[in-house]
Amino acid sequence: MRLAAKYGDRPIDEWPMLFQRILQNAIRDSFRRAKVRALWTTLFSSLSPNDADDSDPLETITAEHEIDGLALPHRQLEQKQTLAIIEKEIEKLPPRQREAFLLRYWEEMDIAETAAVMGCSEGSVKTHCSRATHTLAEALGKKGVQL
Repeated sequence: MRLAAKYGDRPIDEWPMLFQRILQNAIRDSFRRAKVRALWTTLFSSLSPNDADDSDPLETITAEHEIDGLALPHRQLEQKQTLAIIEKEIEKLPPRQREAFLLRYWEEMDIAETAAVMGCSEGSVKTHCSRATHTLAEALGKKGVQL
């Protein structure tokens, strides 16, 4: 679909190469999303009262609240409220912690890239991310958010 939508006007002899590149990028994007999901699972595991539970909290937010594939309206409202609380808590972080957190986990940058963008050392990025994560986990825990 991407090939046809974006490169339909290109010569046909370029299509195999373009298709391969689009396919490689889609696979990389999939792995990046999985990596970020795993990071978030680790980050929010401190909120979970049951450490033996191996479920992904991001998936359980939606999956637990569906019956036969249909999300219940009150569950959708709860999910929106939870996401709003998370966004507000991210806004409350100190600027450098918020910047490091968003670059690492939302923009999917690695530590070296984040350090270059922020103009600081990799150790500083790790410190800012760790502090932001702990602050968010504590704040969300106090608000009763269980992921």
